[in-house]
Amino acid sequence: MNIGVLTGGGDCPGLNAVIRAIVRKAQTIGGHRVLGFYDSWDGVLEKRYEELDISKVRGILPKGGTILGTRRGSPFDYADGVERTKKVFAELALDVLVVIGGNGSLTVASMLADDHGLPVIGVPKTIDNDVVGTDATFGFQTAVQVATDAIDRLHTTAESHNRVMVIEVMGRDAGWIALHAGVAGGATTILVPEVPFDIREVAEIVTRRHERGRYASLVVVAEGAKPKAGTLEIPPPKLDKFGREMHGSISQLIAPELSRLTGYESRVVQLGHVQRGGTPNAYDRVLSSRFGLAVVDAIYERAFGQMVVLKCGQIERVSMQVTRGKTRTIDLELFSGVSQTFFG
Repeated sequence: MNIGVLTGGGDCPGLNAVIRAIVRKAQTIGGHRVLGFYDSWDGVLEKRYEELDISKVRGILPKGGTILGTRRGSPFDYADGVERTKKVFAELALDVLVVIGGNGSLTVASMLADDHGLPVIGVPKTIDNDVVGTDATFGFQTAVQVATDAIDRLHTTAESHNRVMVIEVMGRDAGWIALHAGVAGGATTILVPEVPFDIREVAEIVTRRHERGRYASLVVVAEGAKPKAGTLEIPPPKLDKFGREMHGSISQLIAPELSRLTGYESRVVQLGHVQRGGTPNAYDRVLSSRFGLAVVDAIYERAFGQMVVLKCGQIERVSMQVTRGKTRTIDLELFSGVSQTFFG
């Protein structure tokens, strides 16, 4: 059997652990051939790949990133992309292609499997934890720990200078990292894409905290957080080459406005790609390995069009169609309970 593997979208701690598990099980149990495609779908379209064996995945379990490289984009970006993909499947005699990716990559994988009949199986990954159909994605716990460690460190410097720290974390469409790291780090308030914020209310929370003698405030904000209409003027968003809004500046607008409204000095800390990089923690290594082992079982059972997921602690399968055009948002009850109890 010839098994293709690619990693798509943004990099993520745990990708190499999935690749390692697939290779080890496919070759140890069945003696199958595993082809790793470089740079996501570009590697498929351009037929750039490497045959992976156990010796080539030795030692990659704790490594961040992906040994295969990754990019955004898909065969659907080209008029002849699907036909070129089918041609590569035929030329390499691929029995299946495993797509390890987030919402975008899994949507592409679902379309190729269900709309064009290609044998494709998915593995969900993203530090944003926003893939519909699974209770968790690997990479998320590592990103939360990185953000929490940063928040812990920022508490002391903020207290030393009686400052407001506005800490921006990743989360374009869902505030999972902001919520979990904010709760774990004891944030003064948390701003997420799911709940538009009023900058005046944020300023009031900060002011109350300082008036009680707490000489620091930490505002944790997801990059995709948005203000309520008319409460904070923001410029029109720029778009990337894929037509998506480019985030990463909301904290730069929030901090000076908080300084103006409260009179306290505000500083911005954008954690950015440090959340993506580096070694995965133990939880993500284990989850990644479980996904990798389970996807080989799915291959044997010809579960094309499906992806392996985590449900109530068990690895199961669901159709990749559940991910199409959807985002798994935060638990609003948890957010409400946290805001009522801890904010301010």
